[in-house]
Amino acid sequence: MERAIGAGDAIAAYRCRDARPGHDTSASPQTLSPSPRHVGAVIPTFTGYRRSNGRVGVRNHVAVLPTSVASSTVVRGIAEAAGPWARATPHQMGTSQPAATREQTERTLVGVGRNPNVGGALVVELGTEDLDGDRLADAIAETGKPVETLSIRDVGGTRAALDRGADIAADLNEEASMARREEADASELVFGVECGGSDATSGIAANPACGAACDRLVDDGGTACFSETPEFIGAEHVLAERCVDEELADRLLAAVDRREAMADLMGVDFRGAQPTPGNQAGGLTTIEEKSLGAVSKGGTSPVRGMVRYAEALPVGAGLVLMDTPGYDVESVVGMVAGGAQVIAFTTGRGSTTGNPLAPVIKVTGNPGTYERMANNVDVNAGTVLDGESIGAAGDRVYDALLAVADGERTEAEVRRLEEFAINEVQPAEIDGLEARS
Repeated sequence: MERAIGAGDAIAAYRCRDARPGHDTSASPQTLSPSPRHVGAVIPTFTGYRRSNGRVGVRNHVAVLPTSVASSTVVRGIAEAAGPWARATPHQMGTSQPAATREQTERTLVGVGRNPNVGGALVVELGTEDLDGDRLADAIAETGKPVETLSIRDVGGTRAALDRGADIAADLNEEASMARREEADASELVFGVECGGSDATSGIAANPACGAACDRLVDDGGTACFSETPEFIGAEHVLAERCVDEELADRLLAAVDRREAMADLMGVDFRGAQPTPGNQAGGLTTIEEKSLGAVSKGGTSPVRGMVRYAEALPVGAGLVLMDTPGYDVESVVGMVAGGAQVIAFTTGRGSTTGNPLAPVIKVTGNPGTYERMANNVDVNAGTVLDGESIGAAGDRVYDALLAVADGERTEAEVRRLEEFAINEVQPAEIDGLEARS
């Protein structure tokens, strides 16, 4: 027998009815209205590195990119020997991959190399991979930045590759160092937002504060992006109502269905498995509560697009979604490969996640986490619990975005927290989904 949940009653999954599209949607939330555009307002600026293709970087790294796991240890050694300006992106992908997996890996590595935070790139291969290092390098070089390749086999093995790689990286850095910061509008920023280790404070403080910052950037003509499609589940109808047209809404809902179908193929019940034990320990009670909090980090602006994992994010595009898995490191890498220069990462229970090439601004809504992990957190949004408005907290996140874009280092950068992983497309998932269609 159904009855309303009253004030003070416990909320749990078994006491809630699913309101997904195709089910009873009588309780579907009202569409959020976008924030008003500040007509005639002065657009804030930052100083960044203008690249040959017009994009503006907020850092000037030399990226050392392995084509597979076989060269990942070598790229770490090259970057360590070269200097702090060299950033390695070691990953787990193999030397031989199925076609769909290989295409996504290539798209990710090319996108990372093309990111405007990269002033030069060195592509390192063992020499036996299906992925061709020269082809990757050529695609990155289309942006106008200097790019070189190195084959571990051809140069004479690991020791020679380390020595030669450090020399090549130094030459690339010499050329990249000729770039100087110049003034650019906030409209040239692509801002990725991510969450991990969520708790009850995430959906009422940190995520809405990041959402308010996203709204400000969109109002100023920039691009904001959030991802992790599985974390839309339970709130996908809310996002669909915010899409600018029906075709985009259909694509969004199809992406959610596809991610859930993938989990079904592996015997995982996404809805039954959420919230995770860690989320529950942090006070989250249902998948709907978690997802509504998660999508709030994108603000209230209309959803204007949705791209594939690691696909290029347009500049000046407003709010754009990226279809990624629900794994924060892979999700962040996807947005950086899409061109995001800065990431904001919200956490309730705590996180140390960073990225080699894009600064990661850590935001928490939990005062206890801020107190315990102050050397990992950049913005304390827990002040919302003491009465600060979401808008004011969002202003502080936006100020942090502009300061970091201008060169201020995040706590993750100071501590060189630089996780990197590429999402792998599983052949069984592809076969199973084709069978369902």
